[in-house]
This record gives sequence, structure tokens and C-alpha cells, in this order.
Amino acid sequence: MMKKMLSVALILLLFLAGCGGSGENIESSGSSDSDKIKLSIWHNFAGDDFRAAEVREMIEKFEEEHPNIQIDEQAIPVDGYRQRVSTVAAADELPDVFLTYAGSFTDELQKSDLVQPITPLFEENPEWKDSFLEGALDPYDYDGELYSAPVAMSSTSFLYYNKELFEENNLEVPETWDEFIETIDFFNEQGITPLAMGNKAPWVAQSTTFGVIADRVTGTEWFMDAVNQDGASFTDPVFIDALSHFKELVDHNAYPEGANSLDNTQAEQYFAQGEAAMMVNGSWTISSLSVSVSEDVLENIGITTLPAIEGGEGEGNTITGGPGGGYLLNSKAEGATKDAALELIYHLSNEEAQKAIAESNSMVMYDLELDENAVNPLFYEAYNLVRDANFAPVYDIHLTSAGGEAVNNGLQEIMLGGDIEKIAENIQRAQSSNK
Repeated sequence: MMKKMLSVALILLLFLAGCGGSGENIESSGSSDSDKIKLSIWHNFAGDDFRAAEVREMIEKFEEEHPNIQIDEQAIPVDGYRQRVSTVAAADELPDVFLTYAGSFTDELQKSDLVQPITPLFEENPEWKDSFLEGALDPYDYDGELYSAPVAMSSTSFLYYNKELFEENNLEVPETWDEFIETIDFFNEQGITPLAMGNKAPWVAQSTTFGVIADRVTGTEWFMDAVNQDGASFTDPVFIDALSHFKELVDHNAYPEGANSLDNTQAEQYFAQGEAAMMVNGSWTISSLSVSVSEDVLENIGITTLPAIEGGEGEGNTITGGPGGGYLLNSKAEGATKDAALELIYHLSNEEAQKAIAESNSMVMYDLELDENAVNPLFYEAYNLVRDANFAPVYDIHLTSAGGEAVNNGLQEIMLGGDIEKIAENIQRAQSSNK
């Protein structure tokens, strides 16, 4: 127990997944509530977007199809989900099934023996397993045992832009960092906010913007060495340079005043309403805007990758992301509860589920023939953009909880005028203390 409490206290992370489908049926006759298998599930699909509604509907369908199973479902808002799971994990009181995220979040849960493999699901459904895209299952593979199946693709750093604002001002979408800064300066001169951002939950700046900037400057290899504290430090000049590029955006007034007090949804609406010319955000924005704005607004939004940074060690055409979240099975689940939980996980992760999620305008890492007419134009454009781009690591997927928190807090400090060298020292101290 002490091992679990100490390890799980380090857990952190967020980012985006969902789904539906169906697995093998557990036979039962009508029974009273006291005879039912009680199964708890937590996820963060609490919003009004298509994906969230689809996930909740599929859980409801599962319960209807399994009258012998009583589902206790908790849909927890994204910004508070990570902390809720960390809190109950520290007390070893996790639900039977719960949404997780690839990387350090799942790593800590697995190391702490709080979850168990779902390998039998893949052995029983080999076609399902083989249909995941290359590398999709890797983050959930621990010594040959698979603990989850991604129900999303994490794409966190698209550059969205307002087509009309660019056309009206005879501007091309920037392809280099210098052009990006010039574009920011131009929109400021016109009284238009250059970049929308809502960093109230401090993961936003890190996940959507800084990670991809840093990868362009440092390259992925340096970052992974720094994560592992293997010959690289977050006080190295190359990382200071990465922080300086983010500070350059702040110094050029790229963001709206009070961006650290706005949440991500407010920033999305600020951009959609034409108050900002651009926004760096994840694929989840496509899903949320699909249900909150008109078709005309969607058609006016363009999408591309962040500009390359000349002289950087990393590639230019990259998007931070990779396999998204999936569902984990509590290590304490056994017997009929375990069987029901496995069936529910399959129901939320199989091919039917992956297709439903994709058609709710949300990215998946599953081999699907996507019907252009089944999704909105913005999603289809993003879908094809991802297919031609490479992935760079999302910082807080790989950093320790302490390291990720130090980056998040440090970026907020930079937005308030903080000293980047002191912030780098704090990040290095936090990451090295857990290695």
C-alpha cells in the first residue's frame, strides 16, 4: 500500500480520447438491483461536443444491452479529471474502469500495481489488434502485456487561422518563425488579437504551443535525454533558447490580456468569433467547435502546422501528439466484475467505437476508411494534415508529474514576465528530483 501511495502521488496528465462499440455478451436473466454486477467507470467526456455525447450514449447502450450490469458512471470535466484520478489513486480507491492517458500517467499507475493487463481482449480479437496504426499500442505495452487500447489520436498543436482576416489583409499563412512574428505584429497594429489562448488550466500553453516550439528548437532526441536525465539538462542553452522563443510570443503581445485567466473553451470561442486571427490548439477544438459554431464559421477556419524554426535541431513539419487515451482496468477487479469490465472496455474501444469517434470529428489511431461526407470539412482537412505530418512528443506525457507541473507553472510565469533562466532551473530541479 505504501508503494502505491508514494508512486501514485507523482501522477499527472491530461489530453483527450473517447468511443463506443460492443463485445461479447454476458448472459443473464432479469434480476433485481441487488443481484446485478455493479461496475464503475470514470471518464472526462462531460462536455456537449459530439465525441462526449457519443461516449455517454455508448455507455448507456452497453447498460441497456446488459441488464445484469449496473453502471455507475462519472463524467468529470477535463480540467479537474487528472486531479480526481490522482486523489483516488493515492487512496487506492480507483473505479473499476477509467480513462487514462498514454505516458507517465499510465506508467505510474502500472508501476504502482493499481491496474491490470487487458491482453486477453487482444488475443481474442486479433483483427482488432492488427487494425491499430503503427505505434498506437506501444505506450500501453509493459513487458509484453497490453494495458489499454487508444481510443483517440492526441494531436495537440494545430495552427488554426481565420481565412477571411488573412485574405482581407493580403496575408499568406506564415511558413517560417520570422514570418510568424511579423504576422503577429501586423495583427496587433490592426487592433486584432494575434493568437487566442486560455491558459487558466496551465497545461494549455505547454501542450498546445511550447512543446512543438521546443521540439523544433531542441529536437526530440535531446528532449528524451533530458527527460531521462541522460547527458542533457533543462538548463542547457538549447532549452533556454526554446523558452526564449515562447517568451518572444509574449513580448510581441501575441496573446489576449489576461490569457492566464481564460479557460480553453473561452479561447476557442474568442477565436471562432473573429476576435483573434489565429490559435494554436489541439484536435479536440474541431470536435468542440463542431457543435458550438455555424457551418459558415467552420468553413472560415483554416488549419496547418506551426511554422518551422530556422536553425533548430528538430523537424519543421511536426505536430505534438501520438496515441491518445484509453481505458484501464483496476487491479482489484476480479471474477464477474472483471469479465464485465473487460467487455465494457472492448465496447468502448473496438472498430465500431473507433469509427463512431472518427465520425464525431475526433482523431483516432485506427485504420479506417473515412467518408468525407460523414465529417465536417475542418476535420477532414486536419485528418489529412496529420497523415502527412510527423509526431513530436507532448511534454507532460513524458515528464514526471513534478517536471510537467514545473513546465506548466513556468510558462504561466513567462506570460507574466518571469525570468526564463530561473524557470529552467526550476524545471531541471523538479525533473531530476524524481530520477
